[in-house]
Amino acid sequence: MTATIEVNGRGYRIPQRPVVVICFDGFDPSYLADAAPRGLMPRLVRMMAGGFAATATSAMPSFTNPNNVSIVCGAPPRVHGISGNYWFDRETGRDVMMTDAGPIAAPTILAGLGEAGVAVAAVTAKDKLRRVLGLGLAGAGRSGIAFSAECADTATVGEHGLTAAEALGGRALPDPYSAELSLFVLDAGIDLVARGRARVAYLSLSDYVQHAHAPGAPEADAFLAAVDARIGRLLDLGAVVGVTADHGMTDLALADGRPNVVYLGDLLDARFGVGHARVICPITDPFVRHHGALGGFVRIHLAAGADVEAVRDHVAGLPGVWMALTREEACRRFDLPMAREGDVAVVAVKGVALGMHRGDHRLDDLAGARLRSHGGLAETPVPFVLSHPPAPEPRRAGPLANWDVFDFALNCPAAGEIAS
Repeated sequence: MTATIEVNGRGYRIPQRPVVVICFDGFDPSYLADAAPRGLMPRLVRMMAGGFAATATSAMPSFTNPNNVSIVCGAPPRVHGISGNYWFDRETGRDVMMTDAGPIAAPTILAGLGEAGVAVAAVTAKDKLRRVLGLGLAGAGRSGIAFSAECADTATVGEHGLTAAEALGGRALPDPYSAELSLFVLDAGIDLVARGRARVAYLSLSDYVQHAHAPGAPEADAFLAAVDARIGRLLDLGAVVGVTADHGMTDLALADGRPNVVYLGDLLDARFGVGHARVICPITDPFVRHHGALGGFVRIHLAAGADVEAVRDHVAGLPGVWMALTREEACRRFDLPMAREGDVAVVAVKGVALGMHRGDHRLDDLAGARLRSHGGLAETPVPFVLSHPPAPEPRRAGPLANWDVFDFALNCPAAGEIAS
């Protein structure tokens, strides 16, 4: 077994004790700020005191897919090519889920560790992520494990590295729209570490609770406490634990509870004519019931010959818009891949959602709940906590990002120690 591996220009040590990285989906810093002084997350607070705690920045747009992939690659979207949940393929004229558009453009830390002989597992809440995070890890004669809570009952040794019975572990298959989906992921990770099936585990949760409940709500409190208890179990197993998030969460509703939405598709049709511009909401995925495919970032694709600067300048002046950038400007500012960027990228003001046309979004699915979502710059600050002190000089450049978490966790001195 080699002592270190290199992935996307970074070195990572082979750990001698279990290392678990948790992507706490939608874990806005406001949840931690509210829960910590009320004693709801004692194990995480102790981690912060005895290890390392900071606020990091997530990748833009602040959505699930680009950030999970950034975390497991240790690199921004420009490197791996996943810059949203959903995109418009210019060549085919089709809307495509990014995780279904072919292999990511960069290797993952998980696959690199697996190739070096480390027992590695990735457990995700949703199967859309399992398909991309498990590349090079499980199946096809590999020894790693990669499965989702959503589809644990269909896991096979050939594709996921374990049987459905092993994936379920005696647990009931959780409802995709429930807190139990995330708790299932954590419980499965605990089992894999406890049984020696995983030396390194990546556990990616769901943000269902945070979409539905603000900090301080009873449902949010119960969920945070349940997650904290499971973090405690991992620590008790002797694991080095890193916790960060893919994005934060913002209330996007008006005082009367109605969603605060700027429908860019309607506004662009009125200004430039129908068919001149197509608005893509890259937050779109198979699970839109809790956010109506609305968030703080959209892409605009323009008809051939359109004046990109004219559209950018018009959109930039609309109420509720924080910034509008051309394709080149967006890629340069946010470290995005050119191939999947629109002609204009739009970021909302905090508290505002950006949409397509008014009739394109199923807001009735919110069932009267306040719209809470993400995608813009307002949701890029995320917690970054490590259970043990990091190496004196972590190998990274620039401000702290959520995709630095494996650098901190695998290269911290404690990861090289064998737990007693």
